[in-house]
Amino acid sequence: MTPERAEQIALFALTWLATKEELLPLFLGSSGANAEDIAGQAENPAFLGSVLDFVTMDDAWVIEFCAANGVKYEEPLTARYSLPGAEVVHWT
Repeated sequence: MTPERAEQIALFALTWLATKEELLPLFLGSSGANAEDIAGQAENPAFLGSVLDFVTMDDAWVIEFCAANGVKYEEPLTARYSLPGAEVVHWT
């Protein structure tokens, strides 16, 4: 996945997350961001990675996000690995 596509998926996720009244405060609390940071950080690949980190924590969130945005289920995690700060974990 290209970094550009990864950022696009992350921006979709950020937009989706911003519409979720029950999830947005959880994201803000876990990321240390505030509502004002969202607009200012929307072009920061590391911040976008944190958005995907959050969304991919719960399969139900991934399914809902993907359905709402026409994204394949595996794409949010693949996008996360294409942005700064992610390491592929090998369990061997």
